[in-house]
Amino acid sequence: MSRTRTALLAATALVAGAAGTAMAATPGDVGAAAVPCTVDYQVQNEWNTGFTASVTVTNNGPAKSSWAVKWSYAGNQRVTSGWNARVTQSGADVTAANESYNGTLATGSSATFGFQGSYSGSNAVPATFTLDGVTCNVDSGDPGDPGDPTDPPGDGERVDNPYEGAQVYVNPEWSANAAAEPGGDRIADQPTGVWLDRIAAINGANGKMSLREHLDEALTQKGSGELVFQVVIYNLPGRDCAALASNGELGPTEIDRYKTEYIDPIAEILSDPKYAGLRIVTTVEIDSLPNLVTNVSPRATATENCDVMKANGNYTKGVGYALNKLGDAPNVYNYVDAGHHGWLGWDDNFGPSAELFRQAANAEGATVADVHGFIANTANYSALKEDNFSIDDNVAGKSVRESAWVSWNRYVDELSYAQALRNELVSIGFDSDIGMLIDTSRNGWGGTERPTGPGATTSVDTYVDGGRYDRRFNTGNWCNQAGAGLGERPQASPEAGIDAYVWMKPPGESDGSSEAIDNDEGKGFDRMCDPTYTGNPRNNDNMSGALGDAPVSGHWFSAQFQELMKNAYPPLS
Repeated sequence: MSRTRTALLAATALVAGAAGTAMAATPGDVGAAAVPCTVDYQVQNEWNTGFTASVTVTNNGPAKSSWAVKWSYAGNQRVTSGWNARVTQSGADVTAANESYNGTLATGSSATFGFQGSYSGSNAVPATFTLDGVTCNVDSGDPGDPGDPTDPPGDGERVDNPYEGAQVYVNPEWSANAAAEPGGDRIADQPTGVWLDRIAAINGANGKMSLREHLDEALTQKGSGELVFQVVIYNLPGRDCAALASNGELGPTEIDRYKTEYIDPIAEILSDPKYAGLRIVTTVEIDSLPNLVTNVSPRATATENCDVMKANGNYTKGVGYALNKLGDAPNVYNYVDAGHHGWLGWDDNFGPSAELFRQAANAEGATVADVHGFIANTANYSALKEDNFSIDDNVAGKSVRESAWVSWNRYVDELSYAQALRNELVSIGFDSDIGMLIDTSRNGWGGTERPTGPGATTSVDTYVDGGRYDRRFNTGNWCNQAGAGLGERPQASPEAGIDAYVWMKPPGESDGSSEAIDNDEGKGFDRMCDPTYTGNPRNNDNMSGALGDAPVSGHWFSAQFQELMKNAYPPLS
């Protein structure tokens, strides 16, 4: 059950005239509001004695360095906890004051916070809200009512491939880091994903841009054309159960916090009519569902954490909930993470993973219609195409599949894997129009080590190892790989069934620290990021291949960025 109240321009409000002066609006006029602030109060979930709500306040007045929203309840509602604001209550009066990280509220910008409360009897929406003592205009009816001037504008036409005919958002924060590196100006204008890897990232953490600030910048970049905005949804409870470097802030059982404090605020922002003209592409929860296939008992690669997440179902529930909520906006295109060929390409993994994706796509109110496609190789290094050998080759009496590198995998590169997985997903019930994305940000494997032809035919191993572009010790190696390079530049419709090559992982942002580093982001130390580590069953006990002196995941890693440029393929000019 959801009840919404949004700002409304009253008949007596002032509107700005063409010359910039204020003039009184006559009844029935609909124009740009001169109201000092607007408030959107939404009851997100409601049960017998409790509810959760989300509130977005937009400041139309002078910029603020701190703020407080106040309202009064007509019933017996009591706030019990809050997030993204310090929410307190005295009698019927409630005050929500900014946290230290979201006090800045520029003219025209918004802040979103939420809370949980209790009630009995009626749970009426408050009639009046104030921002720092100034009354905000609030609609007395629900959006969507006939004649409501706050109704969203007409939806843009939904397209089969959102990348076709569109620019893609250039993250100014990443672009600035890239441009500051020697030679980085050659790629600083490439589009990359915006990662929301914790709750605080929604409103901007540690001085970084908030989601709304990114979306506002996207509107500026869009101009009169079409633009894709790429955002990575990445904060499941018990996140990355097999990789400590990318653990998250939410514990294995905190599915309710994931829903109400993370997904709900994101969904509310993405569905803002202000952003209806953007094509918003979500990458939904990388490295989650595949773990439930490959890293659970009785597999030798099982971890206790992954067994817990399979048992409690919170990965599946979380992905389903995200697809359901985010998919409500007609301009949002959900792409679910689908691992990579060196993870799911084996017979024992391929079909079961597709079935698990279908299960998640039908969980928590979602349907397969909420899935626009899938993304392969997110933040990974698997080569796009291996031109010097194929899965059908036989050398010295043995199939390429018998080589130590391929190790009976059905696929040798990401393109063949992505196209085959698409066919498999369609065969089990996903829409025949689903498209695939491939993250090519770090899978170029160029430079002086790039083979120019097949290896020696002495044995199947010399043949494969001498010709493969991917120079890792093992396809299970995933952290800050030495020798990697930038891959194909982002482009739309490069191959059949592929919606785009994308740089979802921003090149130069670390996968994890090479030694333990204290941090407030919930990220641990994984030995796979330690260049001295000799491996585990997940990489067949090979060396990790990781670069040294790496910072915590997501932080800028200059040495890696320089190596990626040096080994780029196609090469940088």
